[in-house]
Amino acid sequence: SAFALSPRRSSANRRPGSSSKGEFSAMNILLIGSGGREHALAWKLAQSPLCDTLYATPGNPGIAQAATLIPLDVSDHGAVITFCDENDVDLVVIGPEGPLVDGLASSLRIAEIAVFGPDREAAQLEGSKAFTKEVCRSAAIPTAAYEHYDTKAAALAGLAGFTAPYVIKADGLAAGKGVIIAETQAEAEAAIEDMFGGGFGDAGASVVIEEFMTGEEVSFFAISDGTNVIPFGSAQDHKRVGEGDTGPNTGGMGAYSPARVLTPELEARVMKEIIEPTVAHMAQKEMPYQGVLFAGLMLTETGPKLIEYNCRFGDPECQVLMTRLDSDLVSLLHAASQENGLAGAAPVKLSDDTALTVVMAANGYPGTPEKGGAISLPATDGATKIFHAGTADQGGALVANGGRVLTVTARGKSVTEAQVRAYACVDAVAFPSGFCRRDIGWREVAREQAERR
Repeated sequence: SAFALSPRRSSANRRPGSSSKGEFSAMNILLIGSGGREHALAWKLAQSPLCDTLYATPGNPGIAQAATLIPLDVSDHGAVITFCDENDVDLVVIGPEGPLVDGLASSLRIAEIAVFGPDREAAQLEGSKAFTKEVCRSAAIPTAAYEHYDTKAAALAGLAGFTAPYVIKADGLAAGKGVIIAETQAEAEAAIEDMFGGGFGDAGASVVIEEFMTGEEVSFFAISDGTNVIPFGSAQDHKRVGEGDTGPNTGGMGAYSPARVLTPELEARVMKEIIEPTVAHMAQKEMPYQGVLFAGLMLTETGPKLIEYNCRFGDPECQVLMTRLDSDLVSLLHAASQENGLAGAAPVKLSDDTALTVVMAANGYPGTPEKGGAISLPATDGATKIFHAGTADQGGALVANGGRVLTVTARGKSVTEAQVRAYACVDAVAFPSGFCRRDIGWREVAREQAERR
């Protein structure tokens, strides 16, 4: 391992697999989550020689291929801590945003259990759009102009300070669907009415209105130990449900990595102007950020600007990043869980290959998905991998059990090659009650075609 892995237990309680110096030859790990992101993490964690037993809760049938599934109520922090103590868990990896915003990482750190993921206070970067905007204002991070409103009347009046198209955001967590781009003032007013009327649950108790930014969107990832921060790669997501980026927003219908539009020069600017100032500001405010920092960026004419932060790997961006990752994931995540653990760390190694993933969703998504549809999966080769998201085992049969059901992922020397392989695998999946977009990676495919002319 490139990092020293320091156990929390005394030598009297140390498991047989660890050395007298307190360095583990392998660790027991608990992964929290049940989606395609968590299947990709489980798949990669299990490959590490530093992974002894991998547990997951609640998991899914795909995750069960790499981990021992256990029933745990992750909102009961005491139950999670008890499980970790009774099963010698050395590292907890929290996949989704909900438990992070709920403060599970904070509780685990208080119990001296190593955890990959930010504390409750730091997770406000995702849990509150207004909090992130205030960080941007304080740390001079480039982002869209905005205002925050706590009442419907104030938000409706505030529209006068913006021009169409309007960007209306529910302040809290809305499963990636809390952003409305309104082309007219009437649409913006309807979005505000919907948010304050409970259309987004507690997430819409207050709203942020932003100026509309023009450019191409890209996702950028970095990991931090609270002080040090290193890049983890780029991807481009496809949020809209329909081809050509049309229709309502979803949690993501597909992605590819790397996003070449984020050039090395632009990536360096993102680190210097956005990521590093954020980590430094959070440390200064005694809210050190430990975990992955996922920046949604707009590449504008004047340079990269922050759209929003997420406090976990994206889904489906995680699937393409893990497919390209050549570094040891356990080493990286454990190092980030330790104060100053990334000091002097080597850069994250990612394959030069492209990875592309296509989400297969249940009919009805992003509205009410049709559950229970039968699924039959083909055999895959070394260039393709099917990650489970919303699946369930029903008497030995695989069925749909959510909105986004599978993420079919392929590698290739180009986006075009990875796209061809991914869709060939998609076409071999038998899922009659499902659908997918057929144009994932379309912008980069067009650029590659133009370069070949």
